[in-house]
Amino acid sequence: MKKFIALLLAGIMLFALCACTGTTQNGNVGSSVIPEGKQIPDDAVLDITVGSHPSWPYHDGLKVWEYIRESIGGTLNVTGIPIDSFSTKFPLMMSGQDTMPDLIGFQAGSSSFSSFCEQGAYKALDDYLEYLPDYEKFWDGLPEKDQWMREIRRMSDGKVYYTPVYGTERSKNMHSWLYRKDVFDKHGLKTPETIEELYTVSKELKELYPDSYPFCLRAGLNTLNRIGSSWKPNFRYNVYYDFENGKFSYGTTEDTMLEVVIFFKKMLEEELVPNNFFGIPTASWEELVTTDRGFIIPDFQVRIDYFNNIARRNYPEFNLTAMKPPYAENGIGIPMLNKSNFDPQGYGICNTGDEESIINSMRFINWLYTDEAAELLSWGKEGETYEIKDGERVFILPSGTTSAEAAYGMKTIGAYLRIDPKSIDVTQSKEQASVTDFIHENTHPELDPTLYMTLTDEETAKIADLSTSITTFVHENLVKFIRGQKPISEWESFQAELSELPVDELLAVYEGAYARYK
Repeated sequence: MKKFIALLLAGIMLFALCACTGTTQNGNVGSSVIPEGKQIPDDAVLDITVGSHPSWPYHDGLKVWEYIRESIGGTLNVTGIPIDSFSTKFPLMMSGQDTMPDLIGFQAGSSSFSSFCEQGAYKALDDYLEYLPDYEKFWDGLPEKDQWMREIRRMSDGKVYYTPVYGTERSKNMHSWLYRKDVFDKHGLKTPETIEELYTVSKELKELYPDSYPFCLRAGLNTLNRIGSSWKPNFRYNVYYDFENGKFSYGTTEDTMLEVVIFFKKMLEEELVPNNFFGIPTASWEELVTTDRGFIIPDFQVRIDYFNNIARRNYPEFNLTAMKPPYAENGIGIPMLNKSNFDPQGYGICNTGDEESIINSMRFINWLYTDEAAELLSWGKEGETYEIKDGERVFILPSGTTSAEAAYGMKTIGAYLRIDPKSIDVTQSKEQASVTDFIHENTHPELDPTLYMTLTDEETAKIADLSTSITTFVHENLVKFIRGQKPISEWESFQAELSELPVDELLAVYEGAYARYK
């Protein structure tokens, strides 16, 4: 640990020195000639580190990287680091300019990335726009409704250091209310439009399937954060941004929270939700869903294909699909799911001190936003990675592979920044793809700032200090109220105790940080 801290402090001092002096390792910036059709000079070398997912690990033979190398030119030395060990190796990589690569493709945590930006470890795209014409052209050409994908990448100084991603929000991290349509049709049941109807139809399903938990949710309070907008727009049990009132709020302090607690308490008492839904193992939850013991499921959209493919081996009629979110009778506004469909992946351009390499890194990033890159990295080449069937493109998957990610590296970490959404749709079944637009229509357009907002080191430390006691107190008490271990009659005293904790101070920190984005 002492060695790690020493390395980190050394890195901070180095970045501070570099930021002050502007020292570079190469004073002959951009002197080499870039061949026609390439992005960097033939003698240029870029060291790139990317996260490697266990389901589709990076290796040099991937087609997508063959295409990238052909288009960029120069020499690209790419190293894949397994994502389960990335958090350990990342700080060591960033401990000094002599240990960092030119570019890092990864899933950056906003706070840790922001901290390194403050130390001068990364270069802002805004400071190199002359080398990013296609980046500017692409993002400036998007409609206002899509600009959030770039805006969420702005750091505390208002600049973009972590490259924004377009196209994958079509399905990545997209949640939906899902239900067993075949079971509802079989028994003539109506999909619930209200929370009270959700309770009623769950009761009916429980009578038909006594061993079931009809409202088959998992992840405890995190699930409440997904579906809280059925009671109030954007509602979450902890810190969230109330777009209706233009301020941050702590959901548990609101009257809405009591309604949510009473509902889940009733559902748990009557065994209409899994009795261990606060911590049910994923495998146990999946077994409930695939064996006629779970019928209404707020979860990821991709679970449609996942469960249909598994369950139909034994139940050919199994049909999981999307439904409209139900709403609380006393709720406010139109019920929608809280937005979560943003892509956490991207690139950071490291401040190696070599200005020529930094410029070439910017050129590399710029190409990833071109029409050429979007086509090549979304689809590949006809006859190699895809073919035309019935007038539509479909991926050619070699025997033993089940996805374009595994077969060719398509859409893997570091291998894209701009994707053709249609290349995502074709990887889904027609059933899942057919409800994608419907799911988007029933998802709030605004992304909660707490999910993307970058914080200064001071803000991060203050939030950690303030939230520790609040989070523990709130979580323990909400679980007790829902489990019936604490009577609802004690709700007011719970609120009184909560009011003594520094909730207002916590919200003030978020308000101050968010002011930079307005």
